[in-house]
Amino acid sequence: MGGQVSSVEGIAAAQQLKSHRLDFTLIDMRDAFHHNVAALRASVQPGFAQRTFIPYAETFGDSFVQGRVERVDTDRQTVVLEGGREIRFSHLILSTGTDGPFPGKFNTVATYQSAVQAYEDFIKQVQAADSVLVVGGGSTGVEMAAEIKTEYPDKKVVLIHSKIGLADPELLPSVRQQAKEVLLEKGVELLLGQKVSHLSELQLNVTQKNTVVNTDKGHSLTTDLIICCTGLKVNAAAYAASFSGCLADNGALKVNDHLQVEGFSNIFAVGDCANVKEPKMAYHAALHAAVAVSNIANSVSGKELTSYHTGNVTMLLAMGRDDGVGQFNGLKLPRCLVTLGKSRDLLLWKSWREMEQKQP
Repeated sequence: MGGQVSSVEGIAAAQQLKSHRLDFTLIDMRDAFHHNVAALRASVQPGFAQRTFIPYAETFGDSFVQGRVERVDTDRQTVVLEGGREIRFSHLILSTGTDGPFPGKFNTVATYQSAVQAYEDFIKQVQAADSVLVVGGGSTGVEMAAEIKTEYPDKKVVLIHSKIGLADPELLPSVRQQAKEVLLEKGVELLLGQKVSHLSELQLNVTQKNTVVNTDKGHSLTTDLIICCTGLKVNAAAYAASFSGCLADNGALKVNDHLQVEGFSNIFAVGDCANVKEPKMAYHAALHAAVAVSNIANSVSGKELTSYHTGNVTMLLAMGRDDGVGQFNGLKLPRCLVTLGKSRDLLLWKSWREMEQKQP
């Protein structure tokens, strides 16, 4: 019985497979789980990054395999890794997440040490800059700008966004407005409804004093450091060739209510790579994982499969360690509650608990 997970948010699925006493293999290209929710804090606060990477081997032992998945051979029911190693499966859970620019995402083959070091090096660039430009005002950009301004209140922080509304369009308008108010309270300057011209030609993540940046609306500004928080895309490289017939336009896999990939009863997709109409969030991915694992257990024991139903949007934005905005099940939350629930610790306790390890 090979419950098989290739994963970013896959620790929830792996832990549940473990508790169901099902054999499984967890595959990731890093040797540590990256608690991505805290990546932006790790970009500004020295010494924080080591808390955001949790070694897999200590939790999963021989059930963990480090490697990059090249393709899935659905006929032979094997996952083929870079270098040719093949791992057989009876059931497969794909949980490859989204990819995007560093520091918001860190999707590269890396050891725990080199991953932590990458964030510590980035902090030095932030510290050396007197002014920072954050490109993109979706949820990541909003959180990034807030983190920098909270940790380094004397730095000039400008956020540029191509749309007028900030954060995720699925959020309540009042929550999006509140995110804007918090940024302005903290002293972040906003340039809305504008794009950076020739972004691909600009040097990102490296402090270069007085770099001139122009916008498509003719606005010109100088900055020392440019951080890009746009261009998140579904990480489809591992499966695109094998499932070309079941891909949505954005590269996610089309799934049914049971989260089975279209045309396959034993292959499931969870998290960002499942084409479910809801915001891409760790909160939802964990709910997906529970449904997929239950259905693997149910199919093995001949029970009826359970369905996943999208609920009202739940989303919390940490606006630095001392503030936050968000909603739970479609209802706006008080800022102090979000600060308590997410902003202070960024749910790190949850990942360390799921991995059955103690936080450093």
